[in-house]
Amino acid sequence: MSKMVKHAVDLAKLPPLTARQRKELEALAAKPDSGIDVSDIPALGDAFWKNAVRNPFYKPTKTPTTVRVDSDVLLWLKSKGRGYQTKINAILREAMLREVAPAKPAPRGERHSKAA
Repeated sequence: MSKMVKHAVDLAKLPPLTARQRKELEALAAKPDSGIDVSDIPALGDAFWKNAVRNPFYKPTKTPTTVRVDSDVLLWLKSKGRGYQTKINAILREAMLREVAPAKPAPRGERHSKAA
């Protein structure tokens, strides 16, 4: 009969990397993308990206802050009902996502073309 062994890992107290581990990580970091074989990764077509959704469990942390807004803007937000601070956050998030939205990703094969 085998015994199950459990080990707890405290991520704040990880042992230091060995010289071998450090050397391996440095070699990987120095390797150019073109040196990585991605031929076993299937292409992700338009259908994949069309149906892709953000992680439904993602919940960004909230940071308390003080923001000064025009009185008429605040009245307008409050006139929409409860949750005006949530509405402010949603408006700001939408503006942020529009600004930082990446260009449509290239098909997998075109992104990592191998040098001839």
